[in-house]
Amino acid sequence: MKDNTNLKESVEKQFRLIQIFFRGIRGEEFTVRQLADEYGVSSKTISRDISDIRNFMSENVELLGNIELLYSTSTRKYSVHFEEFFSNKEMFALIKILIGSRALDKIDLLKIIEKLKKFSTPEDRKVISDMILKENYHYHGVKHENSKLLPLLWQLSVGIRENKEITIRYHKMDKSQVERRIRPVSVIFSEYYFYLIAYDVKSDYTQPKYFRADRITEVTIHRDLVGTLESYDFDEGELREQIQFMFPGKLRKIIFEFTGPSVQAILDRLPTAKILKYENNHYTIEAEVYGEGIKMYLLSQGSWVKVISPAGFVDEMRDEIEKMRNHYQ
Repeated sequence: MKDNTNLKESVEKQFRLIQIFFRGIRGEEFTVRQLADEYGVSSKTISRDISDIRNFMSENVELLGNIELLYSTSTRKYSVHFEEFFSNKEMFALIKILIGSRALDKIDLLKIIEKLKKFSTPEDRKVISDMILKENYHYHGVKHENSKLLPLLWQLSVGIRENKEITIRYHKMDKSQVERRIRPVSVIFSEYYFYLIAYDVKSDYTQPKYFRADRITEVTIHRDLVGTLESYDFDEGELREQIQFMFPGKLRKIIFEFTGPSVQAILDRLPTAKILKYENNHYTIEAEVYGEGIKMYLLSQGSWVKVISPAGFVDEMRDEIEKMRNHYQ
């Protein structure tokens, strides 16, 4: 009976140590008295537990990194500090990016922010919360057409990771439903929305298709891989550079002149862009891009842009400008 009692006490202690340790990792602060009341043991027992946790940390630096269980004399609370905590500057920037993207609905955003804040120091959490309070209150995410966006994105990523073909049900801008069997290759985020980049299983893998993820209503991941990508050396990084506008179309190399005040803004927007020449405040820029979205972007630059080649693209720009001019006659 004594052996059973000792075993029970040992198991309870190990369970208590693990819980206290991970509560600290999650960013909780606690007092000896609080823990003693919660676990139904004496304050002396909790003090011994804390000593055991500190010994474990010091003996396993290679595994855990520089992690400490610290005591604050002002609050009389213990808390865990380790190098992997985000600094206040890093956390502030990360949360600002999430808010500015407007990609998530408000509930998902607030949940993620609260989880992220647990990886900052206890002192920084209150400061960060105060700094983003008004932005959180007035936050409005974009209108997604699928309320279960995060689980969907993960499901798509599984199909990509397992190199499987999938079938999706998708509704287009006109609300008509279509079904497509595709090879997914990437999920990317661009200008408020997540997109699935994929290839038709019957294609030669030279022209990607774009599907706005929140318009996908159903996904079926097929068990067997029907097609292969052996004939196409897929480079996700290269594709991400070329796809800046989520409109279908072919890959083409364009050359245009730019006379605006910030050529760097153009270079930042088009990762493949490079300056061929600079003369008399005229930048000659070359870029390789997929799709028709580049036309809308260049038109948004107004008279600062003049397309030089290819000839077909010059004609498209001229026709579009003429249509715009006709609206004001």
